[in-house]
Amino acid sequence: MELTQLKYFITVAEKEHVTKSAQELHIAQPALTQAIHHLEEELEVPLFYRQGRNIKLTAYGEYFYKKLIPIMQQLNLLPESLKAMAKKEDSTIHLNVLAASSLVTEAIIEYQHIDDSLHIDLMQSHETDLSDINVTTTLFHGGDVNEHDSTFVCTEKIFLAVPNIERYKKRKSITLEEVKDEGFIALSGSRQLRAICDKYCEDSHIKPNIIFESDSPQAVKNMIAASIGVGFWPAFSWEKLNTDRVKLLEITNPKCSRDILITYKKNKINNEKSWAFYKFLTKYFKLAKENKL
Repeated sequence: MELTQLKYFITVAEKEHVTKSAQELHIAQPALTQAIHHLEEELEVPLFYRQGRNIKLTAYGEYFYKKLIPIMQQLNLLPESLKAMAKKEDSTIHLNVLAASSLVTEAIIEYQHIDDSLHIDLMQSHETDLSDINVTTTLFHGGDVNEHDSTFVCTEKIFLAVPNIERYKKRKSITLEEVKDEGFIALSGSRQLRAICDKYCEDSHIKPNIIFESDSPQAVKNMIAASIGVGFWPAFSWEKLNTDRVKLLEITNPKCSRDILITYKKNKINNEKSWAFYKFLTKYFKLAKENKL
């Protein structure tokens, strides 16, 4: 069955007159009659019978008409539904956050004051290609990016958070070798920051004594802030320490830092909102690094 045939059938069923139906459909009467005959042949049942100068639906025709009407109504609504879907998609940013989640969350909250119509679809996936913006981190960004994407690279120093006790009270810097016997608070192994910190420990020929680990950065921050152990603390993507029980020391050997990458992917026909948020997010990170937030 062709869609045109079905539209012809509905018109004839409602007009109950072939000539009037042909005029409304702007086709020749013989062409309309032939289309109805072809439909009846395909269905192998009569759909109409003559009653004087008019035609009426058979029992098969009435059944077919009742079943067909809601289907055709749905088909007629599809274009508007697709337009609404496209409009919603244009107002949605698919944001993949694998690093600096606290700072990204703060940026989202701030941006809602600028554009409250924007919808953020958050995800955390190492494998998806469906995101509009990716936030990731690596030990060192070598510069390889897709030529169709835009990537902002922000280098962040990594400190060591230690208890503010006599041993560290007058210190401003430290080496990892000096804390090889301390208990470490760490992110779980699936986190990108954990992999970076593990690499620095490996380069220093130490195996940290992990006394607590979690996949929640907030839990790790809280444990370090409670002076339960030492831990790596990114300079600006984690909030400032709100306790005098802990202090941050610069790691001098090895020099510890990471690159945070914010990548804008051109996945949409209309990229206006994604691009605007990407520009805001990169500026937000710049200000955070400069301690201007």
